[in-house]
Amino acid sequence: MTKELMKKELIGMSATIIDSRNKSNIGINGKIIDETKNCIMIKTEKGEKKMIKDNITIEFDGSRKVIEGSMLSGRPEERIKRKAR
Repeated sequence: MTKELMKKELIGMSATIIDSRNKSNIGINGKIIDETKNCIMIKTEKGEKKMIKDNITIEFDGSRKVIEGSMLSGRPEERIKRKAR
């Protein structure tokens, strides 16, 4: 399941932060609107939130698809080409 998520384009997917080093970020949910090397931008009801990938655990599309943000680190175009460990 994790390998599939690493190969996908994340922009447009629904995401919920289920764990974070910054505990106030837990529970943030919305659509991913942008992705950079180290961050993802989530559009929520209260506005846009920028999250550092290395600090979060994300659940996608309200399912059991969960991934550590650190596994998503790197440029999106390079991540899609990279082999999953």
